[in-house]
Amino acid sequence: MLELVLTAESAHRVRFGISPLDETMGAMQTLLGRRGHPSHLPWLREAAAKLPDLPIGDFTRVMSARHYITDFLSPPPTGPETTAAAQLAEIRRTPPDQVARELSKVDADLSGLPGDPAVARDLLADQMEIAWTELVEPHWPRMRRFLVADIEERSRRLAAGGIALVLEDIHPRVRLVDDVLVIEMTERGRVHLDRRGLLLIPGVFAWPSVGVITMEPWQPALLYPARGVAELWSDPERPPDALAGVLGRTKAALLTTLNEPASTTELARRLGFSAPTVSQHLTAMRAAGLLDTRRRGREVRYLRTELGDALLRA
Repeated sequence: MLELVLTAESAHRVRFGISPLDETMGAMQTLLGRRGHPSHLPWLREAAAKLPDLPIGDFTRVMSARHYITDFLSPPPTGPETTAAAQLAEIRRTPPDQVARELSKVDADLSGLPGDPAVARDLLADQMEIAWTELVEPHWPRMRRFLVADIEERSRRLAAGGIALVLEDIHPRVRLVDDVLVIEMTERGRVHLDRRGLLLIPGVFAWPSVGVITMEPWQPALLYPARGVAELWSDPERPPDALAGVLGRTKAALLTTLNEPASTTELARRLGFSAPTVSQHLTAMRAAGLLDTRRRGREVRYLRTELGDALLRA
């Protein structure tokens, strides 16, 4: 197992980021059968049809590794707004000795890569850019909404209960024991986090894995599956036009979607709205008697009342 020790200066420096290139790596591993959630099948069919025509053979071989893949190909994001272009630029600035050191740890056949690590780095960056552009970027707005919804929920937890509440269900192989974050994995070690703290990176293609970045000089990070990925590729039911004309499109969509109880975060993720917007509309509909609430643990879930059901049927 790997242990990350939360020191006094690092425990208060927990933040979130979104990594377009880590999603690209996860997408490639899903295509290669290294990862896979059943919900990704609609995307997988489309991506698998494109893959044979993409000139990304070297990148594909790196992604076929079963354990370590490299960290320089997915530099930790600076925050939720990090772009693929910014990450690609950072890859191309990676010192050649860092590239050589990381590629030497990859458990895959890389004999076809150029011997010069700078040339190999630029080649892999070019091929990753192709993979991003063709396989991930067309779906990025939808994917990013799910990632933002996860961050909003965990940020709320961080404010309410600290890092222990953030981490309590982040992954079955991750647990917090006193001030030590324990991750069950093949790698062994104990790392004392410094003033850089810990970066938490949700991923739609991460399931069923959890990843950790501890190699210098990179920002220490934990990569984990985002919540609600099973709903990523499903389209919400369209509300009746007549109902939208009375309630407005957003309230009508929420009322139509609530066939079963759901939280504000779940509804925001399904419909692609921000959590504050959803919360405002849910509060208004509850005040009008169209919705009620139930509590499940720490989570408040909304459901339609008889009046809400009658309005939808009408």
